Amino acid sequence: MSYLLLIFAPLLLSGLLYLLTRKNDLAKYLVLIYFGYLLFESLRLYMQLPQEGYLQLGSFFDVPAFDFVLTLQVDRLSVIMLTLTALLLILVTLSSWSMQKAPAYFSLLLFFSGAIFGVFMSTNLLWFFIFWELTLIPMYFLIGIWGAEGRVYAAVKFFLYTHVASMLILLAFFLLYKQSGSFDMTLIKESVLLTPALIWWLLFLGFAVKMPIFPFHTWLPDAHVQAPAPISVLLAGVLLKMGAYAMIRLVILMLPQESHKYAFVLLILGLFSLIYAAFMALQTKHLKKMVAYSSISHMGLVAIAMATLSYNGLSAALFEMIGHAFIIAPLFLIAGFFHHKTGSWMMQDMGGIMQKAPYISAIFVFAGLGALGLPSTMGFVGELTVLLSAVESFGPWVAFIVISSILASGYIIWTLRRVIYGEMSRVTKESDFSMETVEFVALVIFALLILIFGVYPDALFSVINQAFSAYFPTGGAV
Repeated sequence: MSYLLLIFAPLLLSGLLYLLTRKNDLAKYLVLIYFGYLLFESLRLYMQLPQEGYLQLGSFFDVPAFDFVLTLQVDRLSVIMLTLTALLLILVTLSSWSMQKAPAYFSLLLFFSGAIFGVFMSTNLLWFFIFWELTLIPMYFLIGIWGAEGRVYAAVKFFLYTHVASMLILLAFFLLYKQSGSFDMTLIKESVLLTPALIWWLLFLGFAVKMPIFPFHTWLPDAHVQAPAPISVLLAGVLLKMGAYAMIRLVILMLPQESHKYAFVLLILGLFSLIYAAFMALQTKHLKKMVAYSSISHMGLVAIAMATLSYNGLSAALFEMIGHAFIIAPLFLIAGFFHHKTGSWMMQDMGGIMQKAPYISAIFVFAGLGALGLPSTMGFVGELTVLLSAVESFGPWVAFIVISSILASGYIIWTLRRVIYGEMSRVTKESDFSMETVEFVALVIFALLILIFGVYPDALFSVINQAFSAYFPTGGAV
């Protein structure tokens, strides 16, 4: 029952947290303690996992007539996502330490934690969908209330775009139930489906919007630009990874035969995402928009790695997902901090910030170099392993994806030149770049994670490889 509470306690108690902390400053402390507990439970789950298959955590709310039963099961893939989510929630809480309207803000974060844990722990497709949709509610309000000038438009666009895509996913789930007689995702792979191609396309389109990959990405730049910086971290580090997780779990691993037929679609769209978003990042003068397009470009790398359908490719995809979460987070946080201090998003209004805020600027530079693939960072390891797995599966021609690294070097170095270095602008001279110590600690933790797993990637790959070893007992492809 304790694992059920990891999902439903936050969903049910988030309102109570708001009521109890409206007139004091306790909300952030209580939420931080709880997210620390989530990280502890995630690590404890990992220690309990069997060598292969799922760890059974219980079944609840059983309605046999419709196979409507909340089955909680986790394997290494889902526990990796749980651990990443819990860690990011802790760091987002630290980064939000001085947030206005704190009781409501942290209550929504608490609600989000329950919904996202439900996504990664449930193996019943109907309950998976319920939790999937519940994640939209807190994100809608977090963008719509705490966002920038165009926050309402961005929140509505985010909600409608992703909700419409979810209808495709729901239709696919009902087709799976009608043809297999079960909502249990662990059993469907063994079933004979009448319309596997239709189901594959419905799931693919639904999850492609959430990742997102070209041309289904248009909701994300607006959401990133308008969202408060810590919520951009949740969007990039958790919500986008939820889409990638579902693409791996419910498209590639659950429908392997159809995935082989249509892998070229994922490859082509991944390549378009990679190059198109890099060019968009190169041409924009809006600091946070540059980071947003960089995020989309890196998700293109994830899609390319997935398209290999191989052990090496999926391991590279998961490493790139985690590396992207750690690298893009400080870029979003510091971009938001610069906007808060200068009152502008435009790079030309900044300049010479290194002279006023050297430590914060140094972390921004380091994360930026990680995004362009500097050796000794997670960005280098992720891009290299994606490239090697893609060349192994598709041949040498696909090596032209290194163009993205050249473009990334362009937009990152150009951004650093205009924002961090150079002559100090008038706006920079007049701005106070003091930061809460707690928020700076979060940035330092992100930088350390980028460095540690960049220098010692085996520490992470040893866990990631185990997540796919059951599906690829001899290596190779799905």
